[in-house]
Amino acid sequence: MTAGGYLDHLQKFGVHLGLERIRALLKRLGEPQVTFQAVHVAGTNGKGSVCAYLSHILQAAGYRTGRYTSPHLLDWNERIWIGGAFISDGALQACLATVKTAAEHLPKSLGEPTQFEIVTAAAFLYFAQSAVEVAVVEVGLGGRLDATNVFEPPLASVITSVGLDHCEQLGSTLAAIAAEKAGILRSGCPLVCAPLSPEAMQVVTKKALALDVGITLAEPARAVAPGEAQWQGIRYRLPLAGGVQLQNSATALATCQVLRGRGLPIDETSIRAGFENTVWPGRYQRLGERLLLDGAHNEDGAVALRAYLDCLHPKASIRWIVGILESKDAQAVLRALLRPGDTFVAVPIPDARSHPPETLAFMAQTMGLSSIASASGFSEALRLGDTERLTVIAGSLYLAGAVLREWPRLQKR
Repeated sequence: MTAGGYLDHLQKFGVHLGLERIRALLKRLGEPQVTFQAVHVAGTNGKGSVCAYLSHILQAAGYRTGRYTSPHLLDWNERIWIGGAFISDGALQACLATVKTAAEHLPKSLGEPTQFEIVTAAAFLYFAQSAVEVAVVEVGLGGRLDATNVFEPPLASVITSVGLDHCEQLGSTLAAIAAEKAGILRSGCPLVCAPLSPEAMQVVTKKALALDVGITLAEPARAVAPGEAQWQGIRYRLPLAGGVQLQNSATALATCQVLRGRGLPIDETSIRAGFENTVWPGRYQRLGERLLLDGAHNEDGAVALRAYLDCLHPKASIRWIVGILESKDAQAVLRALLRPGDTFVAVPIPDARSHPPETLAFMAQTMGLSSIASASGFSEALRLGDTERLTVIAGSLYLAGAVLREWPRLQKR
């Protein structure tokens, strides 16, 4: 069985938050997570971009750097990165085989390790085997009970944002979700935090005070020219699109500031080089002059995407192609995205549980749109409606991955 086949097979065990299994599994593997220093990044939105910036900056500064993120867009290898390269098929297969053997020796009372626990253990094992010095590790879900929350302590903890997402697992209020994100804090380990709502900030601050954790508040950078920003005297090129990157890049820079105080020299030349080299597909990604792809999958992400489009094309009506996972608040996403005069095509997300296109189309209709359709997939959706209009594919990173997988073939038509 291939690595992807094995990991897909594990999906049947679902999501079971908790640290007992992952700690037992890592112990069987010789505690690989203690062999490298970690920057642990939580947040509702923005954490992937922050991880991308930080990993490239640390690499440019001369550190052997690992990065662990989720989900992937095209294949599992994307989740595990060292020094600019994704893990090879052979190395991923070998690490998973080692983890699988260790998992088979865990007490049955712990239950079967989940898909995310297995791939997390494989990532940490690979980092240990590869003599990684520092790893940028993205929380998968929440923070407090996430499988990545095993560093005692990390070099720095980071919270990029707190919004309403994964409410079934994390709670239905900003305060409850903030408490889960703040679960990554460790005594004596500094926290870098983007500005949060008062409700969320109060929770995070209370947790930080209880643990004697210093908080560095990462105020957003300001745009100084197209594609350029400035933060505390540092001017740099912004490689990723959207106003949200003023905050995300500032969060990364504030983290670099903290890391300097923790003994990791990072100069401005490395910072600028790191930004220059950063790529992060599936986020405000141009596939053509009139085609944009974004993984906006929750209300905050949708609000940011719409603001970006309104700034870039203030009077344009948008042709939307949207697919949304069943577990997401589709009403909130569509309310943020859609405006009168837009057109809308709903699609399913391949190989995922998503809202039926007919359901999304009905929601769009109740929001006042008159040009509404559903399609069997995004390739069919691309052919529907006014192809000269700006088209935005959005609603899910899983949909973004499916589009990127098929895009080379579609271009040849």
